[in-house]
Amino acid sequence: MFTTIIVQPIFNLLVLIYALIPGHNFGLAIIIFTVLVRLLMWPLVKKQLNHAKAMRELQPEIKKIKLASKGDRQKASAMTMALYKEREVNPFASLGIVLVQLPVLIGLYIGLTKLINDPKQIIDLSYPILHNLSWMQAVADDISKFDNTLFGAVDLTRPASGAAGLYWPAVLIVAASAVSQFLQSRQLMPTSKDSRSLRKILKDAGRGNSADQQEVNAAVGRTSMFLIPAFVFIFGLQLASALPLYWLVSSLFAYIQQSIILKEDAAEADASVGIDSPSDSETADKPTRKKPQNKKRASTKPKKKRKRRK
Repeated sequence: MFTTIIVQPIFNLLVLIYALIPGHNFGLAIIIFTVLVRLLMWPLVKKQLNHAKAMRELQPEIKKIKLASKGDRQKASAMTMALYKEREVNPFASLGIVLVQLPVLIGLYIGLTKLINDPKQIIDLSYPILHNLSWMQAVADDISKFDNTLFGAVDLTRPASGAAGLYWPAVLIVAASAVSQFLQSRQLMPTSKDSRSLRKILKDAGRGNSADQQEVNAAVGRTSMFLIPAFVFIFGLQLASALPLYWLVSSLFAYIQQSIILKEDAAEADASVGIDSPSDSETADKPTRKKPQNKKRASTKPKKKRKRRK
């Protein structure tokens, strides 16, 4: 069931790209496949970033709610949910992109594993309609024509670490994927000099000092910013380098997507989640800038009169 619904569509999209591109290079097919997946997820990525921005802007009001509730967690929770409903903000909206990425990653992993263990799976697992493509017919006649490399330089079926020792081209791909994952996470991480580590928060909680939930979430985010790249590096060493290549391209393209979205007009991002634009407060300051000019004009007139008296 999972193979039919998830694995086969993902695998066949990858095979279709591989069969159509000039040169029929498997590494290039993975790169194009990854970029295509990220482009399809663009609306979800944009919605997630706008949602995260809206949640950050609601934090001052959430803190006021906690002070007003005076330790009554049930009351604070009810007031917070009412605030979310009023501002049309869904606190679980950020899970959407995760729910999309996981099936793609699992499906790609299963499909690549089948292909690596038996190259003939490129024919057996693909849809019959793809068998009519000229390159697929050539591969079916001679499986050795299947190019499983990245531009002939990296064997994408080999792991970075195996029985034969380290395969350095794959090690470089794994290391680059971990670094790109770190940069992608850090890009969205707010910086604060007063932020405490998760260890410090838990230590204070053990002494009876409860921490603000937003502070806990920020600390967890900072910790995961280092843990996830470490997991990608350690786990990626054991996998065929085709999957770390997917991680690398996905993280780099996600970094570019996030850069574009973060530079967009803040008013447009706020309007999509029902929060007023801060530009209103800026326009309110414009009349005050004219006052110093009026004072200067008023002060110059008496000086001219004094010169005439002399």
